[in-house]
Amino acid sequence: MTIGARVLKTGMAVALAIYMSGAFGFASPLIAAVAAIFTIQPSIYRSWQRVADQVQTNLLGAVLALAAVRLFGHTPIAVGLVCVLVILICIRLKMESTISLTLVTVVAIMEANGQGWDAAVERLLMVLTGIGASFAVNVLVFPPRPRRQFTGQVHQAYTQLSLLLRTAISNEMKEHIFHEEKDKLHGTLRKLEERYLVFEEERKVLARTKTSHARQLLVSKQMIKTLQKGADLLDAVEEHYFASPSAGEWSLRFDRQIEALTKYHEHILLKAEGKIKPNAAIEPEEERESRLVKDLTASILEDPDEHKRLVFVASGIFEYAYHLRRLEKLLDQVQQREELAKRDSGEPETEEA
Repeated sequence: MTIGARVLKTGMAVALAIYMSGAFGFASPLIAAVAAIFTIQPSIYRSWQRVADQVQTNLLGAVLALAAVRLFGHTPIAVGLVCVLVILICIRLKMESTISLTLVTVVAIMEANGQGWDAAVERLLMVLTGIGASFAVNVLVFPPRPRRQFTGQVHQAYTQLSLLLRTAISNEMKEHIFHEEKDKLHGTLRKLEERYLVFEEERKVLARTKTSHARQLLVSKQMIKTLQKGADLLDAVEEHYFASPSAGEWSLRFDRQIEALTKYHEHILLKAEGKIKPNAAIEPEEERESRLVKDLTASILEDPDEHKRLVFVASGIFEYAYHLRRLEKLLDQVQQREELAKRDSGEPETEEA
C-alpha cells in the first residue's frame, strides 16, 4: 500500500487546523479539523474553487442558522428544517460538493447559539480556519503537478496494455491472471480520464500558457483514445478470435501485427518525452496491413462462415493502428509549434507542471 501526496496533505491540513485553533484560542479544534478534511482537493484549481464555494455556502448557512435560532430557537425540528433548506439552496447554486461541511456549520452554530452569539460566530471562524489551513497546505506542500501525474499514468496503462496485447493471440497467460490484468488496465484508464479532467481544469489558472496547455490537452486526449482502442482490440480478440474455426491459420500474422503496433505505441510515448531522434522512422510498414486486408478479404469471399469473426479482430487492429498514427501526427504538429513559439519568444525550455 502506497501513501499518496493527497493522503499526506490531508493529515498535514488537519494538523495545521488544530495548531491554528490553539493559536486562535478556540475551545475545540474539532470543527476546524473536519473543515480541513472536507476541503482538500487533487489540484490547485479545484482547491481554489472549493474554497470559494465553501466560503459562500458556509456564510449563507451561518446566516440562515442564526436567523432560524432567533425566530424559532434551536429545537431539533428547527435544525432539521434549516438543514433541508441549506441542501436545497446548495443544489440550486450547483454547489453540491459543499453540502456536507455547510451542514456541519449549520448544526454547530444552532447548537452553540444557546451559549450566546459569540459562541456561534466562533464556530463559523473555526470552519473558515479549517478551510484556510487546507488551502494553504494544498498550494504550498507538494503542489499538484497534473501533467507529470498524467504522463506517469499513461505509461502505467501502456505497460498493462502491452503485456495483454503481446500475449492475447498466443494465449500464453493464465486465464484468471489475464482477467485480473485486464481489470487493472480498465481501472487505470478510468483514473486517466479523471486525471485528464484535472489537467483540463488547470488550463483556467495557467493564463500565460493557455495556448501551449491547449495543445497538450489535444495530445493527452488522443493518448487516452489510443489506449482505449488498444483495450477494445483486447475485447475483440477475447470475444471473436478464439471462437473462429480458422483462428490458428491467422495467429502468426495477427500476433506479428499486434507486436509491431505495441512497439510503435512505445516509440510514440518515448517521442513525446523527447527521447527519440527527430528524424527516426518509428511507424510500422503499411504494406503488411494492406496484405492482411487483401488476404483476409479473399478468405472471407471464399468461406464467409469460417472467417467472418476474424473481421472484428482485424477491424480492432486497424482502428488501433489508425489512432496510433493520428497520435504521432498530432504530437509532431504540437512539438513543431511549441519549438517555433519558443524560438520566437526566446524562452528557454522549461518543464511544465
